[in-house]
Amino acid sequence: MLNTMRPSWVVGAFVATVALMVAISLAVEADLSTTLCLFVLGVSPAIVVAVLAGGAPSPTPAEILYRVRARTDR
Repeated sequence: MLNTMRPSWVVGAFVATVALMVAISLAVEADLSTTLCLFVLGVSPAIVVAVLAGGAPSPTPAEILYRVRARTDR
């Protein structure tokens, strides 16, 4: 499903959802700390995705479980 959607739509929907959560929190007169907590919880997945997207390719399960030996490690 996400392959057929434009990235601008995905980002727009994400920003609108976070803004709606914060607006509802402010509308019900929640504490400022609660509103900030909701904002941080809403933005943190985007930060994680941005950090992971720019990095090296993810390791394979074999690389995670077993140390890869080079020919010089004998």
